[in-house]
Amino acid sequence: MLRTADLDYELPEAAIAVRPAEPRDAARLLVISRSDPARLEHRAVRDLPELLQPRDLLVFNTTRVLRARLQGHRADTGGRVEGLYLEDAPSNGPALRWLVLLRGRRMKPGVRVSLDLPQNAPSGRSLHLIAPGGDEPGSWIVEVEGGVPGQTSAAVLESIGATPLPPYILRARRHQGLEIADAQDRARYQTVYAAAEAPAGHGSVAAPTAGLHFTPELLDRLARRGVARADVELHVGTGTFRTVETEFVEDHPMHREWCSLGPAARAAIRRAKGRVIAIGTTSARTIESYAAVDTEDQDPPGAIPTRLLITPGYEWRWTDGLLTNFHLPRSTLLAMVAALLPGGAPHLLDLYRLALREGYRFFSYGDAMLVLP
Repeated sequence: MLRTADLDYELPEAAIAVRPAEPRDAARLLVISRSDPARLEHRAVRDLPELLQPRDLLVFNTTRVLRARLQGHRADTGGRVEGLYLEDAPSNGPALRWLVLLRGRRMKPGVRVSLDLPQNAPSGRSLHLIAPGGDEPGSWIVEVEGGVPGQTSAAVLESIGATPLPPYILRARRHQGLEIADAQDRARYQTVYAAAEAPAGHGSVAAPTAGLHFTPELLDRLARRGVARADVELHVGTGTFRTVETEFVEDHPMHREWCSLGPAARAAIRRAKGRVIAIGTTSARTIESYAAVDTEDQDPPGAIPTRLLITPGYEWRWTDGLLTNFHLPRSTLLAMVAALLPGGAPHLLDLYRLALREGYRFFSYGDAMLVLP
C-alpha cells in the first residue's frame, strides 16, 4: 500500500509552465532508465530519435480536446457562472443533454444559464438545469437550448466554448497578470496528431500532455529512424487532476474514462520487436487496460470504460517505457510513474526535486521525463 503523503512535494508556483515551449519539441527532457539507475541525462524532446532504437514502438493517444470550458450568467439574476462540459447525458428528445460542472451562486433545478462566447458576446444558447448529476460536486444534468437544432455536442462546443486549460495554469496566469488569447491556447493545447473529430458524445476535457511536445517534423524523423507507431484513444476527464484524499492511494475512488484500442494497434503491440514506449500516462492506461482483458483469439472491444489505478507493485503487461510530463503532487498520475521505477515513489520524488533545482517547468505546458526500459 502506498501512503498518499509519500506522493507529496513542494512546488513553487513559478515552476508551473503558463505557456508551452516554442517550438513544441524544444521542451526539456529528463532521461532516466528503469534498468540502469546511473543513467541521468538532460536533453530536449527533439532528441528523441537518437534516444530511441529502430523497431521501438511509440503508442500515441489521438483523442481530441473539446472546447469544453463554458462561461455565462444566470438569466434571472445576472450572476456569473463558469462551467465545464464533461460528457453527453441521455436525452428523451431531440435536444442535447449534457453532464457539466457549474460554479455559480445558488444553483438549483430550473435555473437557466445564458452562455457567452469566449469574447463575452451572447452566444444565443443557454443551459437549463435539470438535476444534479454525476459523482463530482457541482455537476449537473442540463438541457441545451437555442441555436441551430440537430448539431452535435462537439459542434456546439466548437462554436461557443473555450480551451479547457487546467485551473492551475489559469490561476498562475492571473497571479502574473498574464493574458493570453484563447486562440493561442486552442492551437497549442491540442496534439498535432489529434483525431479530426471527436466521437459522438465523447472527447477530452484535458490534453494528453506528453503528446503536446511532438511536431510533424519530429514524427517524420522518428519514422525515418525506424521507430514504429500505434494509435489508441482515451478521452481524458477531469478526474485526471483530482488530488488523492484517502490515506492510501489504493483506497482512492478512481475516475472512469473511456478508451479504445483497435485491431491494428493491438497487433502492433503484441508483435513489437522492440520496446513499447507509451506517450503519456493516458496511452499507458489504455494499453494496460486492454492487456488486462486481452485474449489471443479475438479482437479487442471497440471501446471500454476503465478505472485502472496503477501504483507501485503493479505488474506491467504491455508497457516497457514512458514519456510523460511532471505531475501534480498527491495524484494518481504520480503513482503510475512511480510504479515504473524500481525505487518507487522515493526515487521519483528525488528526480522531481532534481528537476526543480535544474529549472524544469512543470505540469501540462511544462517539460517532460523519458523513462526508458
